[in-house]
Amino acid sequence: MAADRISGFTSDKARQRFVRAYEDIRQRRLPDDLVTVDAHTSFGVTRVYTTGGDGTPFVLLPGAGGNALSWYPYVRRLRAARPVVAIDPVGEPGCSVQERPLHDGDDWARWLDETLAAQNVERAHLVGTSFGGWVALEYALRRPDHVETITLLDPAGFGRVTGRFLAWVMLGGLAAFTPRPVRRLAARALHNSTLLDDDFILGLRASMGFRRRHLVPPPFTDEQLRQVIAPTLAMLGERSQLYDAGSVATRIQAQIPAARTEVVPDAGHDLAVHCVDLVIDRAIRFAAAPEARA
Repeated sequence: MAADRISGFTSDKARQRFVRAYEDIRQRRLPDDLVTVDAHTSFGVTRVYTTGGDGTPFVLLPGAGGNALSWYPYVRRLRAARPVVAIDPVGEPGCSVQERPLHDGDDWARWLDETLAAQNVERAHLVGTSFGGWVALEYALRRPDHVETITLLDPAGFGRVTGRFLAWVMLGGLAAFTPRPVRRLAARALHNSTLLDDDFILGLRASMGFRRRHLVPPPFTDEQLRQVIAPTLAMLGERSQLYDAGSVATRIQAQIPAARTEVVPDAGHDLAVHCVDLVIDRAIRFAAAPEARA
């Protein structure tokens, strides 16, 4: 086993500190009637939360460093439309425990397949932001019969990670430890709405004792994108720090056969936090019926 590729907390104290913050946010922000399951997969134990009635669910995939709590502004409103499955991915700060490294898209697709199978989810409306968007597309490439629709929020996998993006991440991380008035100024300067949310900041600060060792998502080829058959909605931040949103939107529209794209004004890579109402509206409408996707 490649132990150096296993993510985890640096100490028991770091884990305990994180769990206290995690449980505080979960109890305050997520519905009380969530069903909690720990799914055993080939790559470790995966924490899964489900809520809602019958039907094909939304499956929520967070970005790098995120977990199911990243979606707390979404869960109650999405479940009014259909069931919701929110996941703590293995190898991310959360209640999942990674036991084996995930080397590539095949591994990530297998992990998600096993996680959903443990919940008896045969088909899903995938919603993924950043790294989670990359996972959603990798899964759709390998398990097309299990994907009803895909909603991508400024997804990874559309170009190399640049120094500009890494600098944005680092500056945001530093700003998270400043007093609230300074954070608010930094949020405007960096176009990073996560700095305005005290609970996101609480979770981020608590996760600093976690070491993430996942791969950097490799870019998708045009050939791969042409193989994505699920109806796909890609929402991109006009100010995305990850890439030129207009160019990526044009490419997605040209290569994914059943794709729709939307470049959202004033949003950046923080789109999932910056535009919660808009994303919820688009995701529900897109998943609702074939005519809504025409």
